[in-house]
Amino acid sequence: MKIILLSGGSGKRLWPLSNEARSKQFLKVLQDPEGNSESMIQRIYRQIRQSHPETEVVIAAGEAQRDSLRRQLHGQAEVVYEPARRHTYPAILLSAAYLLDVRQMSEDEVIAVLPVDPYVEQDYFERLRDMEQALMDSGADICLLGIRPTYPSEKYGYIKGQAVPGSAYFRVDAYTEKPDLETAQRLVGEEALWNGGVFVFRASFVRALIEKEVGVLSFTRVRERYQDLPYNSFDCEVTEKCASLVCVMYEGQWNDMGTWNTLTAKMEKPDGGFVIRGEDCVNTHVVNELAIPVVALGLKDTVVVASADGILVSDKHASSYMGQYVEQIDNRPMYEKRQWGEYRVLDFAQCRSGKENSLTKHLHVEAGRSLSYQLHHLRDEVWTIIDGKGLFLLDGKIREASRGDVLYIPKGHKHGMASREGVDFIEVQLGTDLVEEDIERFDWDWGDLRG
Repeated sequence: MKIILLSGGSGKRLWPLSNEARSKQFLKVLQDPEGNSESMIQRIYRQIRQSHPETEVVIAAGEAQRDSLRRQLHGQAEVVYEPARRHTYPAILLSAAYLLDVRQMSEDEVIAVLPVDPYVEQDYFERLRDMEQALMDSGADICLLGIRPTYPSEKYGYIKGQAVPGSAYFRVDAYTEKPDLETAQRLVGEEALWNGGVFVFRASFVRALIEKEVGVLSFTRVRERYQDLPYNSFDCEVTEKCASLVCVMYEGQWNDMGTWNTLTAKMEKPDGGFVIRGEDCVNTHVVNELAIPVVALGLKDTVVVASADGILVSDKHASSYMGQYVEQIDNRPMYEKRQWGEYRVLDFAQCRSGKENSLTKHLHVEAGRSLSYQLHHLRDEVWTIIDGKGLFLLDGKIREASRGDVLYIPKGHKHGMASREGVDFIEVQLGTDLVEEDIERFDWDWGDLRG
């Protein structure tokens, strides 16, 4: 068996902590068995390795997640980066093409596809073996993992079927993806199960899908044609249309961690950051990433989240429906963690001339890390060192930089920064189009920065 772990999605329902650059699965709001902070992706990868230590795992992720994956998983798993943000159907085809074409996986083997954001017990991952066996015994095309519903929901697919005597699985008679509330209520009354988002199928099954879409089994061809693939979920594009489905039940704890309502239920501490709360707050969580205090008084069943991207104050149940409101926000991410450290946007303004804009950031380069050697075509930059010491590189020449130094970088000039002990600086960008995409990177060997 090979495992594909889907790490797509920005998690708009966990705004303002999650954004295009810092997706929900990288938020360190959970705790591992030793009491250390961990993210959703670190938790689920740890659990996969506990149950399947030798199984090859491929993570399907967006390019914007590259630095976060490097920081949190340290290269422990192979990653297939999507050339564009699409849905789960294209992501699964791309990852399966990698396994079949690049890794030369046998068509007789089985692939299991898992989402990255459920909060589950270890037995959830043990069920993968049962699903593989059910697939082989039944001859079905796909095996699903069924979860007993706790309430009628429009967010999940629903599975109806009949048990097969003498077996641990049942055959699926009908599958309904994300029905309206009235239909969901009826399906729950008919003892239908939620689809837990896990798919197990033979490699030969997904090979046929790849060849249908691009004409040949080729990882390169799938990447080249990625934008042309149906922008659809695997559930809608394949599962709903599949006439040969079986299902294995998972009876343990299962929570979709995609909303503040469900996420706060698993947070060990009610507050994070600079928070002052009154004793009269009930079932209220406050997360503050800002340097200013947040005071919470007399709140009940409320979540308050403050970050550089915005401030959320919401009833916990209502927070599940915030996606449509976040769609109205078109601001760039104001905070990002990168492989080299992190940055926070402090200000954006139009210059008095009206011809240029200015963007101000606070950057921290961690000890032993460096910014890439780069240049920009559309902006000048001014760096002011405010703490620590670094090595400043400009057009191939290195000089030391420390607190109080002001460094001017005209557009079109190559530059970089390396840190031995950690360095902080303020970056002011000046230009007409101040976007992260205005960057061209070059190779530079800094050597051993800690030496």
